[in-house]
Amino acid sequence: MHITTKQNNPTKITLTIVADSKDLSVVKDAVLKELANTTKVSGFREGKAPLSVVEKNVDDQVLQSKVVDKAVNKLYVNAVRKSDIRPVGAPQVTLKKFVPYTELEFDAATEVIGKIDLPNYKSIKKKQEKPTVTADDVKKVLEDLQAKGAEKVDVKRAAKNGNQVTIDFSGKDEKGNAISGADGKDYPLTLGSNTFIPGFEENIVGLKAGEDKVFDISFPKDYGVKALANKKAKFTVIVKNVQELKKAKLDDEFAKKIGSFENLAALKKDIKTQLQQEKETQATRALENSIVNEIVDKSKVDLPESLIDEQLGRLKTEVKQNLVYKDQTWQEMLELEGMTEEEFDKAKLKPEAEQRVKTGLVLSEISHNEKIDVTPEEVDMRMQLLKGQYTDPAMKAELDKPETKQDIASRMITEKTLEHILSIATNDK
Repeated sequence: MHITTKQNNPTKITLTIVADSKDLSVVKDAVLKELANTTKVSGFREGKAPLSVVEKNVDDQVLQSKVVDKAVNKLYVNAVRKSDIRPVGAPQVTLKKFVPYTELEFDAATEVIGKIDLPNYKSIKKKQEKPTVTADDVKKVLEDLQAKGAEKVDVKRAAKNGNQVTIDFSGKDEKGNAISGADGKDYPLTLGSNTFIPGFEENIVGLKAGEDKVFDISFPKDYGVKALANKKAKFTVIVKNVQELKKAKLDDEFAKKIGSFENLAALKKDIKTQLQQEKETQATRALENSIVNEIVDKSKVDLPESLIDEQLGRLKTEVKQNLVYKDQTWQEMLELEGMTEEEFDKAKLKPEAEQRVKTGLVLSEISHNEKIDVTPEEVDMRMQLLKGQYTDPAMKAELDKPETKQDIASRMITEKTLEHILSIATNDK
């Protein structure tokens, strides 16, 4: 087999592969052995006829087609291995010459992962800060627990901060058109929680059950939806119920109701422990992100377009799934953003897709350089743990797929790589 490589651009190459009779003979025999199992030859049991006899009993066009297909696949894989390239996706094959069983020449055009220039990531040093949990942190959790378990008592008086009101509301823009996502029915809102945009809750304070109000407020300048930022809106609100939240007293009995705690002190201790673990995990993730972002920003990577397109598709699926939870359609979101789908992809999704692809390639290169891998036993243990978390047969079947196992293995390598670069950055030596 002879291989010629043509570099079309940093991420696209064409391999020209030429095979001789020796290469093709091996493939031809393999194909004939496969055909022998399904070809009836007089005087021989199925699969027992000599290959020379089988060849005389099969259609020559079928044999040639199967030999070419098998040869192309086998030779391409071998060429990739010998050329030390990392293809992205299936190649585009162009058959240039085939003389039955003596000569074969074809081009295989494919996208590849190009050269990755990493910075000296071992010189990056960071300090791991140990977060602390304050008395106010614990107090806030206790207050949230009180609020969740509070007794709700209907009142006939006007609503005030701290009360929960049940409302119907709808918002319209300055042209009188309904604003997507700015409406709700039987919505429970705790006044003073600052759940809604500034000015909204203040307009409800003072209203009684059965009363309604129409008022104008403006969306904040930094509002997440660009089309609504700093824009005026007219809201109509109907108050259907006003309730006073009677919080339980913070004492030992409260602690016993929350869980298996002997007293309030034990509950506070548990809250502090959990908060400490959460803060430490968040601090570690933040430090990891800081290190990775610095390495990625200083790296030079030619990004294969197909990987960007694939990642962009995943991001779009994520956005659409999140919109379902918000009871909003894709088209409504685009209208609020004031963009076409193409503009949204280019401005919002493609930069994120490029960053994700670049990060993945950089981490992969580091794991390759540092020889970071996972053993089959490690992967099997992770798979068993995952299976133990699910009772749904469909989900368990999904975990049994080879591609799922490969994906889990890749994630585990990424986890090990992140731990490794974190260790390097926080080690003073």
